[in-house]
Amino acid sequence: MTATLTAPDPVTDFPAELRPARTDVRTATRTFFFILWRDIFVTGRELGPFLAQVLVEPFFILFVFGKVLGELGYTGGGFQQILLPGVVALNSFLVSLQNTALPLVIDFSWTKEIEDRLLAPIPTSLVAVEKLVFGALRGIIASLVMIPVGFLILDDVSWPMDSFLPTLGVLLTGALAGSTVGLTIGTLAPPRHISVIFAVTLTPLMFTGCTQFPWHSLADIRWFQVLCAINPLTYVSEGIRALLLPPGGPGSIPLWIDLLALSGAIVVFGLIGIKGFHRRAQD
Repeated sequence: MTATLTAPDPVTDFPAELRPARTDVRTATRTFFFILWRDIFVTGRELGPFLAQVLVEPFFILFVFGKVLGELGYTGGGFQQILLPGVVALNSFLVSLQNTALPLVIDFSWTKEIEDRLLAPIPTSLVAVEKLVFGALRGIIASLVMIPVGFLILDDVSWPMDSFLPTLGVLLTGALAGSTVGLTIGTLAPPRHISVIFAVTLTPLMFTGCTQFPWHSLADIRWFQVLCAINPLTYVSEGIRALLLPPGGPGSIPLWIDLLALSGAIVVFGLIGIKGFHRRAQD
């Protein structure tokens, strides 16, 4: 008789304690939400510094451009109604971007905290998704807080409650777009140059995102209008204005175009960012 030798199966033939662990969907989902809840809990404990960080700049934008320049006669009566949605959109997008990119740079470079998350029973891609979801949640909080602040500072503004849920949907989409851009920056930018990259990225994003003017009003400055159309923040600002501005007011980019552009930005930058996250995780 001839004995047939077969290689041991790595899953069934080894003792249970030596078998490689399998990450099923339930375990991965629970781990994902546990990690997300931990980050939310830490934010709750640091809520005061977080709000101070995200409110100072938009507060002064509203105060100077909406209040001071208005009382000096340099802006028209309807400018405040145009400015507030833009500043709310600005917070949604940029706070999400910053709160995704900067923690990634710190975790990968100095604290190495990301290594604990990579050892968790969860796919590496889901670790990246948790980072951008958490950044988006911070952006949503920062944008919603700006709505009552705007009512306190500005006089001639309104926010119809029947459009609140659709507006929240646009803000959420814009926050996700901002966090995917942040994921891309945080994983591709060299850590030693992150301050320079923020300086040359955030300011152009802020001033080409149509936060202080409607996109259609740039028709006579065609090159700048095209430049603003490349910025995903433009579609957050215009999407909120499309829901809030009364009929007969300044025209806005149709809402379906805004959502389509933001969805495209989420897919493109999300794929680039997750690929960059995998590369950094393997270094």
